[in-house]
Amino acid sequence: MHHADLDFDVTTAIRFHPVGIIFSLVIKMLVILVIGAPIFAVLLFEVLLNATSLFNHANIRILKNVDKLLRIFIVTPDMHRVHHSIIRKETDSNFGFNLPWWDYIFKTYRAQPMSGHIDMTIGIDYFRKQRELWLGRLLSQPFRKAD
Repeated sequence: MHHADLDFDVTTAIRFHPVGIIFSLVIKMLVILVIGAPIFAVLLFEVLLNATSLFNHANIRILKNVDKLLRIFIVTPDMHRVHHSIIRKETDSNFGFNLPWWDYIFKTYRAQPMSGHIDMTIGIDYFRKQRELWLGRLLSQPFRKAD
């Protein structure tokens, strides 16, 4: 559901399948129990995680020089947008959504999409029809290919 969004904006940051959310919640709860993380630390982590996700999925423009500097420390919307490209080579890049260093370390960083941000196509190739955005079709996406 997250990558099937045909637009890239803050709503993309919250588009996840309920089953994926449940799996993620169970894994997080197990980790919290195993390491004994304090409630305040967990709350702070979740607030920062969601705030950075909303930021780097935002449909905003940051001056090129500022964006270039910010990419050293945080993932910017232009940096993460490349990951939402319909082109597989681009989708398989810029995985980070708060810290960019992992992409630099594992050589998955891509500065710009091949077509540029304005001409780049967002989404998944086989979920491009308007009816694929209906709730029932969105919920069944992980279990099928588009008609």
